Amino acid sequence: MADDLDWNAIIAPGNDAERRAKPADGAPDGRDDVRSADGATGRPLSRREARARESTSARAAAGSPQDDVERPVSPADAPVARSVDELHPEVHGLLTEGAAAPAPGDGDGAGSTGGGSTGGGSAGGGGRGRRGGRGGASRPRRRSRGGLIAGIVIVAVVLAAGIGAYTFAAPKVQQVIGALTGAKETDDYTGNGTSKVTITIKQGDIGEDVAKTLQRSGVVKTSTAFYKLLLASGDVQFQPGSYALKKHMSSKAALAALQDKDNKVTASIVIPEGTALKDIEAGMVSKAGLSEAEVSSAAKDVSAYGLPSGVTTLEGWLFPATYPINPGWTAKQYFQSMVDTMKQHLKDAGVAEADQEHVIVFASLVQKEAGLAADYPKVARVFQNRLDQGMRLQSDATVAYGTGNTHRVTTTDAERNDASNPYNTYQHEGLPPAPISNPGDIAIKAVTQEATGNWLYFVTVNLETGETVFSDTYAEHQQAVKQFQAWLRANPSYQ
Repeated sequence: MADDLDWNAIIAPGNDAERRAKPADGAPDGRDDVRSADGATGRPLSRREARARESTSARAAAGSPQDDVERPVSPADAPVARSVDELHPEVHGLLTEGAAAPAPGDGDGAGSTGGGSTGGGSAGGGGRGRRGGRGGASRPRRRSRGGLIAGIVIVAVVLAAGIGAYTFAAPKVQQVIGALTGAKETDDYTGNGTSKVTITIKQGDIGEDVAKTLQRSGVVKTSTAFYKLLLASGDVQFQPGSYALKKHMSSKAALAALQDKDNKVTASIVIPEGTALKDIEAGMVSKAGLSEAEVSSAAKDVSAYGLPSGVTTLEGWLFPATYPINPGWTAKQYFQSMVDTMKQHLKDAGVAEADQEHVIVFASLVQKEAGLAADYPKVARVFQNRLDQGMRLQSDATVAYGTGNTHRVTTTDAERNDASNPYNTYQHEGLPPAPISNPGDIAIKAVTQEATGNWLYFVTVNLETGETVFSDTYAEHQQAVKQFQAWLRANPSYQ
């Protein structure tokens, strides 16, 4: 296909007029200087050269002008463009997107329509000059897609060799090739996916909702691609529930997986003891398929759950447990179930309704500060003794919560000295203004059934075993602190 190209016209420097005006080296009249076998060189002609000679002779006999410049026998023999400015105007236009596509020739070689001339122009019009740089009437040359692509690629390569212009040309070449071959970026993944992910289809979800859920979870690349497939697949019914899929699945693979009953799972929201409200909200979004906006709005509507007057947050009132996913439930229904479960456990622990808020705040503190289950009642006694003596609780867990960090209990000097933090029990007396976690049964029981003792201090002296030392006096506590520091020196990996 490449032989159809007029390599001289594509690659030779200069425009059409310049090529007609400039004779080939060694041929003052601009005509070919290829000698025959019986000429001075005595070299036999190749078949391609012979065909070229026959064509030249035929044109001469017919009175047609010959080529103004020597036509290369093959692409390798063609002159090399050393800069972008030396490119043939049509190739330059393709690479820079600055030239309009030429209109097909009408057979008489007349210039195509268009305002600007790419060369000197030929007789027959002031428009774009003819391809190939021939003078007079010439046959229009049909260029094949393959030949055009090959020509553009070769031009890019010779430019790279000459002046390092491949950086400029390569993106344009790829763009032109992509346009000609129809290649474009797809809006869908391929294959059966990679890492596992669980998605939930809620009761009442339509196909468009399912498509958005799949995209939001990273299963499909775009919801549009999945929805188009869905529309073309006839009557497809989705059953509410949770499904084990994979990320980066093709729309076809995702649809097939949703129709496979083996992929349906019994999902649940698991809330460990001490989990903070914001982590529970995140779990409801990822597991129950609810939107962040819906969950956040439901969490802020505190008055909707029958809590004691004065309660300003759901923090602490969501009992830690495993809650099965119900695709038909709203965020408010999930929260109500958690609140009702907490109320039931408080009742089972013998907590009067009037004392529920106090117990939950106290238990949330013990839940975050205590380690071993056996130490929970002792930790509760330490805080109660401090409250009874008018001492500040000095709990790092409350300070950390007030800074917005619910995943640690350690603090800095600056954080402990920050009186603007209402949860800072180093600076403010009494319990924190609200719960700092959602406590479980052990913490609730520890608060309602505190251990007996005079302890005012405690410190964990072994982070591996959870061993904790409880002290009556500050001097005793300082010795326990030194014991902990010695353990840290012996176990530098924990520092």
